[in-house]
Amino acid sequence: MRFVIQRVTEAAVRIDGETVGSIGKGYLVLVGIASGDNEAIADKMIKKMVGLRIFDDENGKTNLSLSSVNGELLLVSQFTLYADTRHGNRPGFTNAAKPDQAIPLYEYLIQKAKESVPVVEQGVFGADMKVSLVNDGPFTIVLDSADM
Repeated sequence: MRFVIQRVTEAAVRIDGETVGSIGKGYLVLVGIASGDNEAIADKMIKKMVGLRIFDDENGKTNLSLSSVNGELLLVSQFTLYADTRHGNRPGFTNAAKPDQAIPLYEYLIQKAKESVPVVEQGVFGADMKVSLVNDGPFTIVLDSADM
């Protein structure tokens, strides 16, 4: 499982011109689910993400977590995080989970996040989404379950 976490001052997801999810200060997280992922991996990823201390404290040090700043969360599924570009110029996506596995796990991630983050918004799995954000810093971190 991969999370691309972007610290934002605001972010939104639109489908066909309609906003389906938006947040203020917090994290926009692009979520990639691999074929071998499961709920135990999702639990570890959510715990790590929520615990990250990447917001500035009163001294300008990155020392505060999402909950410390009353941050919000926008989760957007993105199977392209598992693009295989080793051969040729057209990426392959065989490492990404198929929808029948990925959709329930994406929904599980959303529910787990809601247990510790008061405002959790989301994109729509498989939709053609337009994602906008104001990256704060910029500050972007990649969490990969293979590294945990």
